[in-house]
Amino acid sequence: MSSLRAKKLDLGGFINIKIIRDHTKRKNYEQFEPQRQALRYIIRNTSLPGAMRTKAQLQLQQMHCYTRPTQIKNRCVMGGVARGVFRDFRMGRYQFRMNALEGNLPGVKKASW
Repeated sequence: MSSLRAKKLDLGGFINIKIIRDHTKRKNYEQFEPQRQALRYIIRNTSLPGAMRTKAQLQLQQMHCYTRPTQIKNRCVMGGVARGVFRDFRMGRYQFRMNALEGNLPGVKKASW
């Protein structure tokens, strides 16, 4: 796995192994996505010979699991928690609330009616 990890991590805030692993998965997915799409196109194209499609299937299966989109999980960039994460802000509920109350998030204010 260390061979897949980026040499320089462009992360800010709290860092633990789960955040580093998630960062690694995102970078690898971004890097290998065009290759995965090409192989999937070859596999689905019925006009191509069967041997070529089978070879593409084997290549796709042998790719590292970190290149799959299902491996990516939404994590809070500040706390690293995986539950209760707002996608738009990539923050957990608690971090979102604290930052919103401090006024660090533009366009977000406490509702009152």
